[in-house]
Amino acid sequence: MTELAQGFWEKALDSLKAANYVLPASAEAAASRAYYAAFYAVSALFAERGRTFKKHTAVQAAVHRDLVATGEWCQKLGEGYSFLLKLRGAGDYNALVRVTADEARKSTKIAADIVKAVANANPSAFQGLFD
Repeated sequence: MTELAQGFWEKALDSLKAANYVLPASAEAAASRAYYAAFYAVSALFAERGRTFKKHTAVQAAVHRDLVATGEWCQKLGEGYSFLLKLRGAGDYNALVRVTADEARKSTKIAADIVKAVANANPSAFQGLFD
C-alpha cells in the first residue's frame, strides 16, 4: 500500500471509531465523523490506484463515475456516500439545520458499509477494522 493510502486508511478507521463513540453525545459530531470515515476510506482506495482529489465534491463525483457507474459498487453505496456528504454539510455549516439522532445512526451504518466495501476491494491492503 502506498504511504498516502495508508494514511487515509488509518484516518478512516479512526473516524469511524470516533463517529460511534460520540454518537450518544452529539448527532452532528457523529454524522461529521461518519462522513470523514467514508471520505478517508474512499480516498485511500483512490490513492492506492494512483488518484487524488482536491475537493470533496470531486471525490463524490469519482465515487459515482468510477465505482458505481462501473458496477464495482452498488447504487446504494453511492447514494449513501452522497447522503453523508449532504448531512455533514448541513450539520457542520448550516446553523438552522440540526442532524437528528436517527440520521446520525444511519450515517454511522452507511460509513461502516463504505469502509467495508473499501476493505473488500483490496483485503490485503485495507486491514485493521475487522481483524
